[in-house]
Amino acid sequence: MDNRVSIVRCSDYSNSFEAVNQSVELIGGLSAIVSKGDRVLLKPNVLGAHKPEDAVTTHPSIVSAVCQLVKKAGGIPVIGDGAGMTHPGATADAFRESGIEAVSKESGVELINFQTAGFVKVDVPEARHFSRLFVSKAVMEADVIISLPKLKTHELTYYTGAVKNMFGALPLKTRKEMHLLAERKLFGEGIIDLYSVAKPHLAIMDAVVGMEGNGPSHGTPVPTGLILASRDCVSLDIVAATMIGFDPQKIPTTEAALERGFGIKKPQTIGVLPENVRINYKPSSTGIIYNFPPFMIRFFGEQFTVRPRIDISKCIQCGACIMNCSAKAIENEDGNLRINDKKCILCYCCRELCPEDAVTVKKSLLAKIVTGT
Repeated sequence: MDNRVSIVRCSDYSNSFEAVNQSVELIGGLSAIVSKGDRVLLKPNVLGAHKPEDAVTTHPSIVSAVCQLVKKAGGIPVIGDGAGMTHPGATADAFRESGIEAVSKESGVELINFQTAGFVKVDVPEARHFSRLFVSKAVMEADVIISLPKLKTHELTYYTGAVKNMFGALPLKTRKEMHLLAERKLFGEGIIDLYSVAKPHLAIMDAVVGMEGNGPSHGTPVPTGLILASRDCVSLDIVAATMIGFDPQKIPTTEAALERGFGIKKPQTIGVLPENVRINYKPSSTGIIYNFPPFMIRFFGEQFTVRPRIDISKCIQCGACIMNCSAKAIENEDGNLRINDKKCILCYCCRELCPEDAVTVKKSLLAKIVTGT
């Protein structure tokens, strides 16, 4: 594995293509990764419906630049992610608001909503917590995966980058189960269970404008003026975390990755010297919840549910929901369709694809209080 990490200056997003191209060339070029005809999945960070200037999501100019480079290398780029919100339609809203939907249209590139495109069950060898995972079908079918993370602080993992970016490949139910492990170290180990079976071939980080403070969504944008790239996500995270003043050995995902044999503690850097671009980011202050006893986090987390329900008065039993349910959670009971909560992975495919709008959502009391609806 090539553990080199390139660091390239990029003063603003008008220079994205040149900076991204240079960062990739410094570590051997895209042709070393992408062959002609390869289906190349670009995985940006599309956490929620935020404008590019909010610095929550990967900037669309970075996604556009990588689309162009993949095409130049002979590959077929596709863009995909799944938002971290619980309400149906969240990913579509996030693609639109972030400007990534516009990039897909302008570039003629397929845009994949992980939450509705389906998931496949994957065995995880030597897993610490999840011996089997449902992982985005688009991720597992790609010939090449390119992670396009945003440089941000994070309330649970302190820092979020290339490794944590793959979290969007999981259905919402599994993401919740990882959070309910309720300890940073255990959560990091859960992320590496996923990373071990869905490891990107390349990571290109948007650090032109990062986020400090209460990341990953409520922090403050920080002009940082950089693009980082590596063929090893763990090595990139080590360099990036150090660059913003964090101890990489204390980042749960990095700690867990190194324990499992991924990455190296002191990767080589190419391009701008890390010490010349060091900028201390303010850490998140909202991770205090994870200092609560784990049983409290599990109890309250389990009380927060937003589950799909089939309205039998509208259902015409066309079968669209059954055909598109990756978890096979929709069952026929006395001539009516119902969703088995124990099997449901909260991908909301049934709701998104129902032609009769016959799938509603049922919120628990805590979910109603928190969401205000």
